[in-house]
Amino acid sequence: MPRSSPRPADSNHKLWLAYAGLCLLSWMLYAMAGTELQRGIWQLWGAVYQATLSLWPPMLLGVAVLPWVGWLQRSGLGTPASLSLHALAALLFAALWQGLEFLTAWWLFGADHAEATLQQLVLWRAIWGVFVYIALVAGFAAVLNARRARASAVAAAQAESALARAELAAISGKLNPHFLFNTLNILIALTRKDPKAAEDALLRFAGMLRYVLDSKRSASDRVSLQDEVDFVRDYLALESLRLGPRLHIAWQLDPATLDDELPALTLQPLVENSILHGIAPRTGGGCISISARRDALNAGLALTVQDDGPGCDPARLEAGVDADGGARRGIGLSALRRRFALDFEGRARFKIHTAPGAGFRVDLWIPQA
Repeated sequence: MPRSSPRPADSNHKLWLAYAGLCLLSWMLYAMAGTELQRGIWQLWGAVYQATLSLWPPMLLGVAVLPWVGWLQRSGLGTPASLSLHALAALLFAALWQGLEFLTAWWLFGADHAEATLQQLVLWRAIWGVFVYIALVAGFAAVLNARRARASAVAAAQAESALARAELAAISGKLNPHFLFNTLNILIALTRKDPKAAEDALLRFAGMLRYVLDSKRSASDRVSLQDEVDFVRDYLALESLRLGPRLHIAWQLDPATLDDELPALTLQPLVENSILHGIAPRTGGGCISISARRDALNAGLALTVQDDGPGCDPARLEAGVDADGGARRGIGLSALRRRFALDFEGRARFKIHTAPGAGFRVDLWIPQA
């Protein structure tokens, strides 16, 4: 499942820690640039004093740049208007820097010293003020853009997750209406011709409904492969009442895998698709092969559902149409693919093999650890 995004308070805390670290680094570099250690300790203290006096105003003013940049981004102003406001803000930033430095010098050394310092450094402070403002705007804008991009990615992932969960609920919540209708009609006919067979079919049908309802109540839970296979056997037994000898089933189940866990209703939608598109439309019917084995490389559960039907063009499959160009019916394979991506965070594998005249095969690999 998608991970939740950091809370704004946590993000701001980290941002201001990074800003404080950058300010400290700038202060140290400024002090080192004005230090000549060979001239004694007093030269070092003088450089520290000068760095502190010169840099505390822009460090303080920089705190206000983040909300300013955020407001400009939210305002929706065009590029010319934004650039004009940034130009005015850069001049204001430089003026406030010089004003705060002037007031500090006046408080410490008097008006004459403050005025002399201002006259000497006014041009350089203006240039540096604009430069520092541009650097701060670029840095904070990058942070805000990264936050928006992350929020958009999280929102998209949550939307995909919600879609997959809705499709999972649809898969887990119902059986194909045509199957239900056909089964009920067959049961009605059997009650007249063969009551014992009708009773057996009703028991299978009731077991299927119970399994579906249990899966709907706990769609995120796992079931054993044995339970899923028993459900599919009941489903195929009821379909055999309709299709008769046209439906052939080949089981290849490794007994060591029957206790493995998988999402409920994993096999049945694949088997249903094979019947709908590969077996039922053909006069001679066909065969469905269902296999389960242990993956020797990574000990995962490898499942395969294959039919010998007409298959389809993979390009048409991606477009959602059948081999004859009509809309593809049954359970959407894309929904099943998203289901496994949601349940196993991308670790499960879902692969389709098909071509015109070559049947249809779905390979699943489900991690067991």
